[in-house]
Amino acid sequence: MHPTEKPIYVTQPFLPPLEEFQPYLEKIWESKWLTNGGPFHQELEKKLADYLGVEQIALFSNGTLALVTALQALRITGEVITTPFSFVATAHSLLWNCIKPVFVDIDPETFNLDPEKIEAAITPHTTAILPVHVYGKPCNVERIQKIADTYGLKVIYDAAHAFGVRYKGEGLLKHGDLSILSFHATKVFNTFEGGAIICPDAKTKKRIDDLKNFGFADEVTVVAPGINAKMNELQAAFGLLQLKHVDKAIERRREIDAQYREQLSLVKGITCPPLPVDTIYNHAYFPILVEKDYSLSRDGLYEKLRQNGVFGRRYFYPLISDFPMYRGLPSAAQTNLIVAKKVADRVLCLPIYPLLTDNDFQRVVSLIAGEK
Repeated sequence: MHPTEKPIYVTQPFLPPLEEFQPYLEKIWESKWLTNGGPFHQELEKKLADYLGVEQIALFSNGTLALVTALQALRITGEVITTPFSFVATAHSLLWNCIKPVFVDIDPETFNLDPEKIEAAITPHTTAILPVHVYGKPCNVERIQKIADTYGLKVIYDAAHAFGVRYKGEGLLKHGDLSILSFHATKVFNTFEGGAIICPDAKTKKRIDDLKNFGFADEVTVVAPGINAKMNELQAAFGLLQLKHVDKAIERRREIDAQYREQLSLVKGITCPPLPVDTIYNHAYFPILVEKDYSLSRDGLYEKLRQNGVFGRRYFYPLISDFPMYRGLPSAAQTNLIVAKKVADRVLCLPIYPLLTDNDFQRVVSLIAGEK
């Protein structure tokens, strides 16, 4: 990496001008309301519900606690079918609830849970399916719901990447019994840290709101062994500011995605997975597959980029099922997860974020093309 070149990361949060945040800070200081469902928290819930086209949304301090709480809210027990190709929080949320993850292989095109493999994994102990909209690309929600209805299972979507995605003309987050969002700093929409549960009705939201506040139903009544997962006013205020800019940010991501596809189509051994069909996509990530006929291995390209100040990420490698707390499970056997293993060994996510400059973009492409 040349001393004058700055590092390029796989993603960077969009930060509006500091002066735009100042009025929010002043209001927080004046009101002295820092947490526990303050005015900015309430406003953000309403505006996000409107933006996402959902009935109810419950804000959380982060997406992992939202996942943990969603499983509690639906009283999920026993075994849950899920994917090995995700961030570890997906499976960790199950272990925190004393639930056994059952891993199923992924679809080779979407990298999402393969519906054709789900039924064979169902046992008398199965109570739910926990799919992930990987990179924000929609799962086969129709097929998954049909299976869930047939066997009487709940469906909870890990939609951490799927903010604002629309599928077949409606919000993707409406599918399943619950959908969980992450508002971590690396996401399309962020509140520094943060997350949310999309709720189908006010009754479900009330239970979830109680659970995220230690189980308090009112000042003197505790109805469940809840947890502290409340979003504070600073996070909510930042989210309100982010919401003003998110459409422009997604449009810039779309431009970068198109540029990558055009230029990398000329590089032998690099495959760009197809865009999802029937979908208004948020371009949360830009994965490539490094094939055998590329001049370097996937890890070789990863290291070359790092040495030149470009910090891509091997999302998701290793598979969740390869980590010590999971690899002893029968469903974690590599012979059960052939497609997931193949994708995990080839995938590399490239930098994509609104403030990525044309020069930095060209630097990334030139390195992959072997021009540096």
